[in-house]
This record gives sequence, C-alpha cells and structure tokens, in this order.
Amino acid sequence: MDCSGSRHRPASVDERDYMRRGRLPPTWVRRYRLLRRDHLPRRALGQYGRCMAAKPYGDVDPYVLKALPNPGGAIELKHKAPEVTFLGAQDQPDFGTLYVTFYPSETVIELKSLKEYLYQWRDTAVSYERFLDVVYDHLMRVYEPLRLRLVFETRPRGGISSKLTIDSDWAIRGGKEQFRDWVGVDDTW
Repeated sequence: MDCSGSRHRPASVDERDYMRRGRLPPTWVRRYRLLRRDHLPRRALGQYGRCMAAKPYGDVDPYVLKALPNPGGAIELKHKAPEVTFLGAQDQPDFGTLYVTFYPSETVIELKSLKEYLYQWRDTAVSYERFLDVVYDHLMRVYEPLRLRLVFETRPRGGISSKLTIDSDWAIRGGKEQFRDWVGVDDTW
C-alpha cells in the first residue's frame, strides 16, 4: 500500500514516459523513500558519488602518519588543516578546521602524510569529541612530541558551532604544565 492509501494505481502518461526512458518517475521515487526510510541502511557518498557504508573510527590507520627527523633545536611548529571532514553521529557530513601546535622531540610531522591521515576520516562516523581524542592519541603515539596542542573549530550546524581543545601540557592529560602559555589568555574566536 502506498502513502495515498490505494493498493494499485495505473501509471499515468507522464510516468510511462519516464519508464520508456529507463528512469523511475519522481512520484514513485518519493513514495519509495517515504515507505522505506526505516529500512534503508545508513550510507554516505564516497569518492565520485558512489554509495558506501560509513566506517567506524577504529578503522582509521594511524600508521599512515610518517615522521621526518627533527633538523635540530627547539622549535614550535603550527599547522592548520582547514578542510577536515567526517560523518557526524547522524551520518551527516561535519566540517571543521584543525589547528596543530607541535613541539617536536626526535621527529616532526610530514605534512603530506598528515593530509592523507585526515582524509581517512571523510567516510568515518564519529562525534567531535571522539574525533579530537583519537587524533590526539594517534599523533602522540606516532611522534612522541614534547608538547601537542590540538584546537578543532567546527562549522555551524543548526546554528551552533563548537571549539574543542586538547593539550598534552595539561595536568589532567598527564602533563607537567610547564609551558602554561594558555593561562590567562582570552579565548576568542
């Protein structure tokens, strides 16, 4: 039975014209979507518009990240990734900008591998908080920096945007709070 309450309805002239051209009539497509919405699997558009299932965040491979030797000396590296994309909790695309502040020890980040790593998140279903926490853990594991600070600013969704920060210098994260450059700073955005 369709949404109008009738079991069978003959195809109209317009609908037959669509079928002759090998396409479903728009009214049939709308009707199918209304009837089958709860039966459709959760899907996302992948590369080149192909339909593919959203993958869990555990499938993101941290070993895509490559390390280069630190050329020497104390240095602060700041990187900005303005096109971070992943699927939110409702499988809708979320966009944001990731700011990375990095004090290297033995190795530094190869930027091409960072780009490829972040690209893996495009078809991954995850929340903002989980995304930032997993990225932090992966970067700490691969590079073992003296300090790592991540700031993630999301694009507005439903009129609300978010800003999340995580810092290895915080005592709650096991840091020594030796840099303390975040104390007393106005958090403007």
